[in-house]
Amino acid sequence: MQWLNYHHLLYFWAVAKHGSVAEASRELRLAHPTVSAQIHHLEDNLGEKLFAKQGRHLVLTEAGRVAFHYADEIFSLGREFVDTIQGRLSGRPIRVVVGCSDALPKSIVQRILAPAWRLEEHVRVVCREDNTTQAYLGELAANAIDVVLADTPALPGSVRAFSHLLGECGTVLLAAPALAKIYKRRFPASLTGAPFLLPGPQSMLRRGLEQWFDAHDLRPRVVGEFDDPALSNVVAEAGLGVFAVPEVIAEDIRARHRLQQVGRVESLRQRFYAISAERKIKNPAVVAICEGARKDIFAPVPARRRRVPIRRRAQA
Repeated sequence: MQWLNYHHLLYFWAVAKHGSVAEASRELRLAHPTVSAQIHHLEDNLGEKLFAKQGRHLVLTEAGRVAFHYADEIFSLGREFVDTIQGRLSGRPIRVVVGCSDALPKSIVQRILAPAWRLEEHVRVVCREDNTTQAYLGELAANAIDVVLADTPALPGSVRAFSHLLGECGTVLLAAPALAKIYKRRFPASLTGAPFLLPGPQSMLRRGLEQWFDAHDLRPRVVGEFDDPALSNVVAEAGLGVFAVPEVIAEDIRARHRLQQVGRVESLRQRFYAISAERKIKNPAVVAICEGARKDIFAPVPARRRRVPIRRRAQA
């Protein structure tokens, strides 16, 4: 078994935090060449370069990012160990790193994450954002990310990942009051020629909208495309077009941005997933996120019971 030299790892961790050997040397009170030599020993033992030069700065390689994640956990756990032995419980928070596809509206991400902060334990949620789900899978496999929130399941590939469906909902079209007044009449036929704000091409909603337009022979006038749903909210508020949002957050978006409903498309379903590296999720914060989404956000609304009129008895 190959043993890890934790002094080498400590020097690497210090340099990674400061982004400079000189700064790390001052903190460690060691000579610059000493710190550099120890990091080279660590790289030799691992068989991977951990840093790359970018101008005058050092940046972490892919292997370096993985090493930094583990070093951060190792030394954090070490501090907790010392505090516990000395009788000072540290109250170390549960740390959950979440990768968020930027195709997801911020409102729905906030609602999905909310149950993690309601746990009795102290939870620290670290959010990362990228424009594609696939960009996260390498970090997921390396345990640098605990879960990915996305509007698509993970594609089959070389990385082992499991997609857990959180739920689904219909779609609502919103617009500023003046536009909504015009285009909600004769909806959906009214959308032909209407100014429309489309999601970016990576979004599943974009593909669903285009298929729905074709199926109903609708030809809206596309005036903008937005990778970030938050930006489309602001543009719609300015009265520049109609846009689509998940039904579960439509009322919140409508009220926050002073918009009105143009129409509702129940058949245009939007699905939301939690993607993990494990088939059975164990992190308590991620478990809370998944269970909360299924129970509170996407739970099916029970059908209203049909009222049966009570027949009055004929008077004698």
